[in-house]
Amino acid sequence: MSEEQGSYVTANKPYERDTRYIETRITRDGRDGYPVEAGRYRLVASYACPWATRTIIVRRLLGLEDAISLGIAGPTHDKRSWTFDLDPGGLDPVLQIPRLQDAYFKRVPDYPKGITVPAIVDVPTGAVVTNDFPQITIDFSLEWTDFHRDGAPQLYPEDLRGEIDEVNKLVYRDVNNGVYRCGFAGSQESYDAAYDQLFSRLDWLSERLATQRYLVGDTITEADVRLFTTLARFDPVYHGHFKCNREKLSEMPVLWAYARDLFQTPGFGDSTHFDHIKRHYYEVHRDINPSGIVPKGPDLKNWFTEHGREKLGGSPFGSGTAPAPLPIPAG
Repeated sequence: MSEEQGSYVTANKPYERDTRYIETRITRDGRDGYPVEAGRYRLVASYACPWATRTIIVRRLLGLEDAISLGIAGPTHDKRSWTFDLDPGGLDPVLQIPRLQDAYFKRVPDYPKGITVPAIVDVPTGAVVTNDFPQITIDFSLEWTDFHRDGAPQLYPEDLRGEIDEVNKLVYRDVNNGVYRCGFAGSQESYDAAYDQLFSRLDWLSERLATQRYLVGDTITEADVRLFTTLARFDPVYHGHFKCNREKLSEMPVLWAYARDLFQTPGFGDSTHFDHIKRHYYEVHRDINPSGIVPKGPDLKNWFTEHGREKLGGSPFGSGTAPAPLPIPAG
């Protein structure tokens, strides 16, 4: 990992996320120049990043593994780029590049904005197609249907899209991005405001989920995926590192049971790597953790305890089926 680290806190200012993404889409009709085509694209993600882990989960739930290959960047990065330090020789085995920025530069030479994951790369050209993470998972559901596995869930059903979109908007503003607005706040005032907004929304979510198993409808949807990846990081990272410490997730009974229910659902827990998560936040954010020391706790075995959410009805996959278990690595 390079010694040159990024800076995430601007003194005396609230945190503002740069959302200027490459909005090119991969669609069935190829209207942006990139048609849906099995084997053509590579999803580059990281198990450390909540936005990227969403795409890993959705790809697995829908059974797109054979249609879209997956490259995994290491859990840490320097000021500029994610790197492929987990792969032999430090090169992505398909793209043959050491740094994700190389694929961005293929698309836009000297790309000036953030080198972010997830990113989908066009393998023939080696150029990034898109890093627009909210749209990527929606397009996996709507544009890649020809390559969904038998029994794939409907994560963005037409009759629930309005409600899903509304819930996603609130959860993004107050929770998904809200934890970052706490952790990267540049003033006490901005931290206090973000903290209050975060926990107000978590209380709202607890009330909503007290009487229904999933956020929208009676099966898992895009909304559950988006909330889950933040909840999974709450106790290991956000509670301490980002000062989101009114209480732990494990001290919020409804949300804790909901999170465990999803974690124990195929596609969620098996796409969650707590070691990557902890290393990323504590090693990379040196302006709020200068030592780079990664805490040993918390004990995460409690994610496998009974959650009791079945009594609320519903089922994770509705009339569909769970994805097949992940293969056990050799050795």
